[in-house]
This record gives sequence, C-alpha cells and structure tokens, in this order.
Amino acid sequence: MVFKNFKDFPSLVLTLLMTIYLGVTLPAVAQQDVDVVPPPPEEWPEPIKDDQPFWFLLFDRLEYGVNEGPDTILWDVQGWLGNDYNKLWIKTEGEQKVSADNGGEGEVQALYSRLIAPFWYFQIGGRYDKLYGKGSDPSRGFGVIGFEGLAPYWYDVETALFVSEDGDVSARLEAEYELLFTQRLIAQPRFETNIAIQEVEKFGVGEGFNDVEIGLRLRYEIRREFAPYVGISWTRLLGDTADIARSEGEEVSNLAFVAGVRMWF
Repeated sequence: MVFKNFKDFPSLVLTLLMTIYLGVTLPAVAQQDVDVVPPPPEEWPEPIKDDQPFWFLLFDRLEYGVNEGPDTILWDVQGWLGNDYNKLWIKTEGEQKVSADNGGEGEVQALYSRLIAPFWYFQIGGRYDKLYGKGSDPSRGFGVIGFEGLAPYWYDVETALFVSEDGDVSARLEAEYELLFTQRLIAQPRFETNIAIQEVEKFGVGEGFNDVEIGLRLRYEIRREFAPYVGISWTRLLGDTADIARSEGEEVSNLAFVAGVRMWF
C-alpha cells in the first residue's frame, strides 16, 4: 500500500498491525500442529525398555575328559546381570579328577563390566583360586583387570591381568571362533595361554610362559540353548612350569578326548 495522504494513514496502520499479528501467531499454530504426534497403531508391540536389567547364564564347557593320565570333569561357566553398559559378571572354571588322588583345582571371578566400545567390555574385580587334594590345599586371591569382546573376523577374545595378594603378576589370553558348517553343526577351535612374571612353586607356576592349550569341539545345537559336543584338547606346560611339573613326577603334556554339553539360559 502506498501512503499518499493523511486519509490513508489509518488503513496503513491497520495493515501493519495485522501483518505483525499474523507473523507472530501463525508460526506458533504451526508448531502446535507439529507437537501433536498421533499415537502409534494399536497393532504395534510395546516399546522395548533398553535400560532395564537382564541376566544371562552360559555353561560354555561342561565335559568329561579321557586323558593320558587320570580322567577329569571340567567346567567353564559364566553369567552376568545388568544392562547394556554395566554388568556384574561371575566366571568360574576348574577341573576335578575322577580317579587317582581325586584332586582338582578351581577358580571364581567376580567382575564389574563396562561397555567401552561396540562389542568390547572393560572388566575389573577379584579372583579366588583353590587347589585341593595336594596336602595343604593352598588358595590365594587376585585383583583382576581385563578386556573381553569380539575382535575383527568374529573372534571371541578374553584377556586379563592378575595381581595376587602376594604381589605376583600374571596374565591370560583366550580366543575362540565359531565355524558354522550348518545352522546347527558348529566347530569351535579354542586357544589359551598363561604367562607369569614371578615363580610361585606352591601353585606349580614358573616364570614366563606357563602353558598353552589348543582345543577343537564340534557341537550340534538341538536347540540354540542346548548343544552336546565332542572334541579333543591338547595341553603343554612350558619353561619353568614344565620343570616344576617334572620335579613332582607329573606329565608336561596331555591329549584328551572330551564329550560334554554347552547350554545357556
């Protein structure tokens, strides 16, 4: 509108006021339309609360081993309670002889686990070891720091550094891989080694590389949660640890045929 004389002044003022009013109110009305989100369809499932706690229990190895020496029963069990980022992790593994002196060994770990990268957890906590059937039945505790996760090419990797109550330092590396022949028939090679900085003769541990274990298990998943398996496992003591074993009249290598079950809940 062009302001030509004073008679046009009221209409010009009215036009300016209407422009200001519409400029203020129309965006607010448009924003209200955006804020009003229609409810989801009734057939949609309930949303998943991803911060609620869950739990998981895995009997990774529960097996009977026919060895060159006494036969054994071995367990390797772990489970956790928590959410995606924070978990309380419990691990236990050990071996019980079913002949000879009926001795054995076992350990339990209680760890706080924190997700630090996709598929990778940082873990810290404690470990308790027990040997039994060898006279004094020694035991000891450790502090634990480690990492566990899925490496490139789908290798399950677990590493841990241990410091005992006496200040002895050791470490462990475990790696597994799942090779699927079919969706139910799966081969699982496994590797484990232990390293110690100091010699601890009471527990049969020498300085340096202590041992190496290579295994291959073939399982058939009757259900995803339940899978019997058979396999072989070869263990070899190394260096000073092997010397300690020889001095006590023990074998430094062992080939075992195993049969067991893997199951989870």
